[in-house]
Amino acid sequence: MAETAPQRRAGFGKDRRIRQSADFVDLLKSGRKRAQGGFTFYVRHRDTGGPRLGLLVTRKHSRLSVERNRLKRYVREAFRLEQAALGPIDVLVRPPYRIKLQAALVTRVRRCLRSLNPSTLS
Repeated sequence: MAETAPQRRAGFGKDRRIRQSADFVDLLKSGRKRAQGGFTFYVRHRDTGGPRLGLLVTRKHSRLSVERNRLKRYVREAFRLEQAALGPIDVLVRPPYRIKLQAALVTRVRRCLRSLNPSTLS
């Protein structure tokens, strides 16, 4: 009798990331731009698959790499928790510059992601 793999929680694997620079450029040019809560979201509807996330975090956000990495972790966690409700979309997130890093940031980003209604995207 073969063992089955344990049921995996909602993760953030390679299939959930926007990794190609061409996809980033395409989203910046042709994605719908939405500003919410200080964040800028570039969103594009896809026909199939799950939601994918890309992040634009530069040295303008913070000179310290520790803070940039923490900011990215917060946004990834918010996406991971909301991905089941997003549907097949690509989301590119640009946080506001010099944002204060607090645990409440995850809740703030989750609220913004919830407001991205996949049915209104074209």
